[in-house]
Amino acid sequence: MKVLVYSAKDFEIDYLKKANGNRHKLRFVPEALDATTAVMAAGYDAVSIFSNDDASLVVLEILREMGVKYLALRSTGYNNVSIKSAKRIGLKVAYAPEYSPHGIAEHTVGLLLALNRKLVQANAQVNQYNFLIDDLVGSDLNGKTVGIYGTGKIGSILVKVFHAFGCRVLAHDLMRNHYLESHYDVEYLPLKEMCQQSDIISINVPLTHETHHIFNAELLGQFKKNAFLINTARGAIVKTKDLLKVLKKGQIQGYAADVYEFERGIYFKDLSQNGIKDELLIELIAMPNVLLTPHQAFATHEALERIANTTIDNIDCWEEGRSCKNELGYETFVS
Repeated sequence: MKVLVYSAKDFEIDYLKKANGNRHKLRFVPEALDATTAVMAAGYDAVSIFSNDDASLVVLEILREMGVKYLALRSTGYNNVSIKSAKRIGLKVAYAPEYSPHGIAEHTVGLLLALNRKLVQANAQVNQYNFLIDDLVGSDLNGKTVGIYGTGKIGSILVKVFHAFGCRVLAHDLMRNHYLESHYDVEYLPLKEMCQQSDIISINVPLTHETHHIFNAELLGQFKKNAFLINTARGAIVKTKDLLKVLKKGQIQGYAADVYEFERGIYFKDLSQNGIKDELLIELIAMPNVLLTPHQAFATHEALERIANTTIDNIDCWEEGRSCKNELGYETFVS
């Protein structure tokens, strides 16, 4: 099968080549999929895309006109894909589920520790031979209340980690996890109440119509003044404009994120020479109580190997006419 791999990153290409083993004809291009680049797929049976590629209806229709039959995602999230439209026009779509729950959970904890204990600032000071600690005082995590928004694979791991730190763990999810309740003393609460009681809130849900901008001025206004918000899910779950206002007023203690609401076209690129024009992102980066990483939480050797193997296996299934367990249908989209 001829496969065009959009948004191909240097760090993932070798993993995909190894997983493929010369079975399929892969072509790697750095361009992201959108309405302009979709024509590059002419003559290909399948395309593979990443989380920031645009697979909306217009793009999918172009791909179908180019002869593409299959769309293989190299991500767990698929909010960037119009699954209903793909099904309607006969495009099959498969994703790569649960490839890095431990890696993302570990990165979440790393962000919190770095923000709370001011590790980036401390390292910068030491590099300048400044060994004062007056501005480096943090807080114990032990005894704090942590709110986990979403107790799926990643959230469940975080529950166990924060329980081990000696934290009281609260949670909010559509479905309660009784195992977490009985083994880790998790208390499920409505989202507003969870935020009101938590010293730390971690976002671990997919981006959907319901979760888009759910952390807006109203909900952020319920936070404790000394609260930290950590986001390793999707940027648009937090309304950036509202977040900036809350941070500037000192209504929360800090924000750490591996994602950004408008990261498409910015993240995964080296823009150090020309800078960026996104004023909201510039403001976030400049704030001393904000810590951002460039969507790297998933990027571990183990995860990249799993993504590659899953992506190629999905393509194998389609070529061989086998049932693809990771194929997404409209029923999956709305569940």
